Amino acid sequence: MSALIPALPFGDLGPDAVLAAVEATGLQADGRLFALNSYENRVYRVGLLDPLHDGSGPPGVVVDAVVVKFYRPGRWSDAQIREEHEFGLELAAAELPVAAPVVLQGETLHVHDGFRLAVFECRRGGAPELDAPGALELLGRTLGRVHAVGATRSFRYREQLADQRWGERARRSVLALNVVPPESRDRYERVTAELVSAIQGAFEDSGGLRQLRLHGDCHLGNILWDATGPVFVDLDDCVLGPRVQDLWMFLPGGEPDAQQAAWSRLLEGYEQFASFDFREVALIEPLRALRMMNHAAWLATRWADPAFPRAFPWFAEGRYWERHVADLVDQLQALRDPPLQRTG
Repeated sequence: MSALIPALPFGDLGPDAVLAAVEATGLQADGRLFALNSYENRVYRVGLLDPLHDGSGPPGVVVDAVVVKFYRPGRWSDAQIREEHEFGLELAAAELPVAAPVVLQGETLHVHDGFRLAVFECRRGGAPELDAPGALELLGRTLGRVHAVGATRSFRYREQLADQRWGERARRSVLALNVVPPESRDRYERVTAELVSAIQGAFEDSGGLRQLRLHGDCHLGNILWDATGPVFVDLDDCVLGPRVQDLWMFLPGGEPDAQQAAWSRLLEGYEQFASFDFREVALIEPLRALRMMNHAAWLATRWADPAFPRAFPWFAEGRYWERHVADLVDQLQALRDPPLQRTG
């Protein structure tokens, strides 16, 4: 997998190249350029000489700036990226708070000097505070509306959240790249093999669940909060999967009682706009295990990109792998614990 990804995928993407690519879409940049936090792709806020629209668009949209995403080479096909954009535009048309792609010159996906890029609305907002009264219920209602739209059609080209295959793929990537120190490798092999088997069993036991279009990477870092509530950004990992994938990451860690209370509030809002198959709660811990395994595999397969050693220097340390393996052992036990209940 890593052999398909250039060691310097964005090595030629300097400020002048970013501004030139933006202007090739027909927009006029004013020279303001700010790199946003992103490792998989490269994302910038770019100021505009002329407003994006006349102010009649969605509230909270910054009209004198756009967000420009340059896609990592070799990750998604053009068809997969266009499905991401279509989903975002569909959600925006349903008046849902998303950072939608902007159609320029009749297209949302552009190519300039070998880089694929897209322009998105620049949305205002701060960090979510889910402890605030009513915040989880509002988030649940909004996600229910997102899923109501997601259930109306299917993806043709995007990936499907496919039980043990994602875990096995991550496991094999880590082992093949020889990033696990020798003192942790045997334990890693054993616990990940058990996890993949347990994840497979959980998905088989919950068979027949409906798969729908999801945000896919729905966590606090991909949500802004404005005066009206949550604003969803970055559909880069949109996927077909069970509804609970977009819900479980908002549950707090720690005490089961706190998780149960948060789950009840989130679901209270969600079920006002979408139905929820309660068999899906049995997938929360398997999905958490998949995320843990895939995060380590993501870092391993991207290590040749210089941005990753700078941002995650601890990944190369033996202490990281000791903690990671210990966390996987704990997660294997969590898969065996009783799932959340419908009400608190």
